[in-house]
Amino acid sequence: MPLTTLLELLERLDEAHIQMLDLAAFKKQTIMDNKVDGLIDILNRESKLMKLIEQLEGQRAQAAYDFLQGVGIRSNLNLNLSELSRLVFDPEDKSRLLHIQQKLSGTLHRLKQANELNQKLIEQSLTFIDYSLDLLVGRPNQDFTYHHPSDKGSGSTRPGIFDARG
Repeated sequence: MPLTTLLELLERLDEAHIQMLDLAAFKKQTIMDNKVDGLIDILNRESKLMKLIEQLEGQRAQAAYDFLQGVGIRSNLNLNLSELSRLVFDPEDKSRLLHIQQKLSGTLHRLKQANELNQKLIEQSLTFIDYSLDLLVGRPNQDFTYHHPSDKGSGSTRPGIFDARG
């Protein structure tokens, strides 16, 4: 039964990653709507899911080790699912293992794409915030000491809406 346990754990891992994918979609909308409180809530939920995934991953590693022991391999090899499938001789079990491998791989690929998109959205938001702050308070490297009005070097920078000198 170690293979059945392994397959069940892989299914649970896929379900957990699908939940992460759902959260990534909510995160995208939250970032676009600029809802900081919602983003904090999503990050907390993601953290809980990551702990669950970490636990499931540990159980999966143990189930894979138990499966290897069951087929007579006494080493603690860290085989991927394709390599494990070569040790499964029942066609139905092998098919189930390869199916869950493809399913989990697809979910992880979609999750990676969603996370990359969210990362770009956050970077764009931060760039916009920096730009907005520069417009409001001026450039951070702006010299605030007195310069003679005839000195053209200091007058070339445009102060922001709020003049911090004054």
